[in-house]
Amino acid sequence: MSIDMRTSYLGLDLRSPLVASASPVTRDVSVVRRLDAAGVGAIVLPSLFEEEILAEEIELNRSLEQGTEHFAEALDYFPSVDELTTAGDRYVADLAQVKAAVSVPVIASLNATTSGGWVRYARRLEDAGADALEINLYRVAADPSLTAADIEERDLELVAAVRGAVRLPLAVKLGPYYTAFAAFAAGVVGRGADGLVLFNRFYQPDLDLETFDVVPRVDLSQSSELRLPLRWIAILRPQLPLGVSLAATTGVHTADDAVKVLAVGADVAMLTSAILRHGPERLREVAADLEAWLEEREYESVTQLRGSASQAAVDDPSAFERANYMRTLRSWSAPPAFESATRRGPAVTATQARPLSPPADASG
Repeated sequence: MSIDMRTSYLGLDLRSPLVASASPVTRDVSVVRRLDAAGVGAIVLPSLFEEEILAEEIELNRSLEQGTEHFAEALDYFPSVDELTTAGDRYVADLAQVKAAVSVPVIASLNATTSGGWVRYARRLEDAGADALEINLYRVAADPSLTAADIEERDLELVAAVRGAVRLPLAVKLGPYYTAFAAFAAGVVGRGADGLVLFNRFYQPDLDLETFDVVPRVDLSQSSELRLPLRWIAILRPQLPLGVSLAATTGVHTADDAVKVLAVGADVAMLTSAILRHGPERLREVAADLEAWLEEREYESVTQLRGSASQAAVDDPSAFERANYMRTLRSWSAPPAFESATRRGPAVTATQARPLSPPADASG
């Protein structure tokens, strides 16, 4: 039996629910060709960062202005610049090359910091021929003068501004840290998003103990990290209007992972770390295993599987909420080594056996 693997995402018809999400390799033409050959449903380019563009412009201006207040001759040090290739220009060129190299939809990704930046670059990416746009809301709420309501309203305004600027299908990639996530997700859809990508994986800084420099650490995801998007997709699927797309990202490594997110209601399962670890051909293996799983259980299509285990479909809907916490705690069982150590008890030294007097400066 041939399984119908097609799905719809952001109004785009995809041949497969497996999507290569934003990563450093999805702008590499040789890599995306291999992903296309492996059967990928769509490709998301890495994000275009507004900070990257601004940093280049500031550095150029600083270089051009250096010395101009000191010597008249300095005005002739640099010729006039009629055209400058920026990070935005390079991104647009990469988008064109990737689209020319593959047969599947190419989704541009944008991470801006200002309302003007979101709108300006969203229009550029639409004009450059992107099939859809994913905007990446990456914000650390570190300003104590801003309340949760302030931050959420600002993000909703950004979504509305981008929606008003482009006609492209629009997905919003969210972090999980909003105070009332279900309400915020509904607000994002209400402001014009065609789909949600759950979740943005915030990379955490580390500390170099020799220099005390704050340094980046990139740790690829594990399948266990799938549980957070799994829960929220299951909860949101029956709440959101029909036609709103849901994408699961972070933790999709195997066909079993893909089955889980599709069953709770995702339209697509996005892979990044699995591709970075094992190469583009890993996607072909996951697709084959997914198709075999569906065939073995007599599913005819991905559509038939989708949503069959969402919160509205399972026997115990509370399992996706607080009851899941209680059940998880009660499911833990001690490993044999723990039981053995507990029976033996801790070793007691002579010092531990003697009563200790409190220090002279103890306050109680």
